[in-house]
Amino acid sequence: MKNMSLRFFNTYSRQLEDFEPRDPASRKLDIYTCGPTVYSRAHIGNFRAYIFEDLLQRHLELRGYKVHRVMNITDVDDKTIRGAREAKIALQKFTEQFKQAFFEDIETLRIKRADEFPSATDQRYIDRMIEMINTLVSRGLAYQAEDKSVYFRINKFPDYGKLAHFDLTQLQSTGRVKHDEYDKEHIGDFALWKAWDEEDGDVAWESPWGRGRPGWHIECSAMATALLGDQIDIHCGGVDNIFPHHEAEIAQSEGVTGKKFVRYWLHCAHLLVDGQKMSKSLGNFYTLPDLLKKGYTGRDIRYALMRVHYRAPLNFTWEGMEEARQALARIDEWLVRLRETAGDKIDNKNVDLELGQQFEEALDDDLNISAALGFLFESIRETNRAMDRGELDAASAKAWLNWWERVNSVLALEIETAVVLPADVAQLAEQRENARREKNWKRSDELRDRILELGWETRDTKDGQKLAPHVKV
Repeated sequence: MKNMSLRFFNTYSRQLEDFEPRDPASRKLDIYTCGPTVYSRAHIGNFRAYIFEDLLQRHLELRGYKVHRVMNITDVDDKTIRGAREAKIALQKFTEQFKQAFFEDIETLRIKRADEFPSATDQRYIDRMIEMINTLVSRGLAYQAEDKSVYFRINKFPDYGKLAHFDLTQLQSTGRVKHDEYDKEHIGDFALWKAWDEEDGDVAWESPWGRGRPGWHIECSAMATALLGDQIDIHCGGVDNIFPHHEAEIAQSEGVTGKKFVRYWLHCAHLLVDGQKMSKSLGNFYTLPDLLKKGYTGRDIRYALMRVHYRAPLNFTWEGMEEARQALARIDEWLVRLRETAGDKIDNKNVDLELGQQFEEALDDDLNISAALGFLFESIRETNRAMDRGELDAASAKAWLNWWERVNSVLALEIETAVVLPADVAQLAEQRENARREKNWKRSDELRDRILELGWETRDTKDGQKLAPHVKV
């Protein structure tokens, strides 16, 4: 199959660019995606962005790239501290419940787990943040103000504002920055290290500038460079992250390393609900459990949040959810018919699946999911007609099923048949999970062997332990 070149819209250049990774020979890619701030349960607008990033990773892997993806978890910032204080519990205990909820939700939505989920409060990343701030101060790119906080000096970084295509002379106070305008040299200077105050409670770390905590922006720079190095291929997030967050990330990272931080910036547009911005005051604010309670499945929601191009605003409606359900029913019925037609056919027939090629090429073109799904449903319509006329033989049906496997590796929409484990196997599997959690590898291996004796294979994946019936060869 002929490979069209991959193209992405780079926010930095505001242009569609051919994708050229840093290391084309190795086919390895480093991707950083901004994850949740765990002060509440993530909402469907957040998951629109995470599903776009999942689609990106899956398509790159289909095209033969080895993706190393990091997604951070922001567990210390103004919102998490305020939430913990109001709940009258320790910060870690407060954020832990939302971290767990996030992992449950991405499982429900079939979002692949990142290779790492670094938390901002992890001491090694705090150390990295302090080290980076020290470097910026020593280079005159940062300074400690009268309020004892440390700020980045944007006037000393000529490229500041280029990602957002922003004129710094237009920068004015929004009135949202707490009492620090008079302390800073420039209204746009942003906090790298926030001096401790009473509202922070016991959330503080020691630093060369006194007790305090990191600013939100430096957290991502530290975690990205610690895990992926000075330069990364792709950085993703929502359009709301462009300024000031991603702009600040560039300034901090390049201020420390002197190297171009990111080759391609990809940003996802907002999700609207019935044409309006989602907000609790309008009563149109939805989390995943809200939708599940209405009887929708994770794959219904995945399809609904995936089907519009990532750079176009997505208008979430209940009619749209019903359309998603109907679209999936069409796929399910088509697969049942193909499998009946294919029967036990094993040998593969080389069928010219021109539409199949068009599906992948649509995604090559800046992840054009709308066009890709159009080709999928055109294929379904044509093959259904051929089956109606009795013109699709078993080998052709098998070829279409093989093509669907490639498509589904990207879309992750096929209905899952639940594997029901016998009670004794389930009990051993649970014991093995506990053993692995406790890093008791000897016990883990023993339990794996016992499970195999009962006719089941265990496979350890990034998403945990998976069991399947053992097939004797």
